[in-house]
Amino acid sequence: MMLRVDLARQLTHLQEEVVLLANVVNKAIIRAVEALKERDLAESQQIVNEDDYIDRKRYEIEELCVDLIATQQPMAGDLRAIIALLHITVELERMGDYAEGIAKISLLMGNDPPLKPLIDIPRMADKSTEMLRDSMDSLVHRDQLKANKVVHDDDEVDALYDQVYRELLLFMIQDPRSIQRATYLLWAAHDLERIADRATNIAERVIFLITGQMTKAKKYAL
Repeated sequence: MMLRVDLARQLTHLQEEVVLLANVVNKAIIRAVEALKERDLAESQQIVNEDDYIDRKRYEIEELCVDLIATQQPMAGDLRAIIALLHITVELERMGDYAEGIAKISLLMGNDPPLKPLIDIPRMADKSTEMLRDSMDSLVHRDQLKANKVVHDDDEVDALYDQVYRELLLFMIQDPRSIQRATYLLWAAHDLERIADRATNIAERVIFLITGQMTKAKKYAL
């Protein structure tokens, strides 16, 4: 019985560490897009520098997962929770890489203004970070309906990305001199689209944790 109590306590700590990492990553994404929009190169460089913390946190959490499996020999739902949290941590670290990527794009642009006022890219960031928050909330509350909503919301980000892609492609066609600046914005939009995909992956892991079934989440009409 004592072993079970200790395992429950350690699982709670593990989940808290994953949620902490998600909060750091969420803030990094928001800051990276804001720095891109405002042309804040100092902030962009700071975000690049801080990615090392996200990387270290990922490996710390992975070590916690391995240690729990080795020392506690969890079974059934407990083992499923550890596996899900391990995979979610990897997804979060990759999201951090995408935030760093957006900050690096800002640095590549230097003091040049964006090709156009940023409207849809910040919208993509808002929706992607909302999906991340919802996916983590579904984890904390074991909320399968909210996890499925995250999967459904990915369509909105995809639609915004397609819109940005078409608009930037038109800029390139009309004025070849704009190709470089348009490409930078296209890279940023792609990073945000991938962040939304990773949030969807997290939601699917939550569904696995709740149901024990490793399947693609269904997109329900809302």
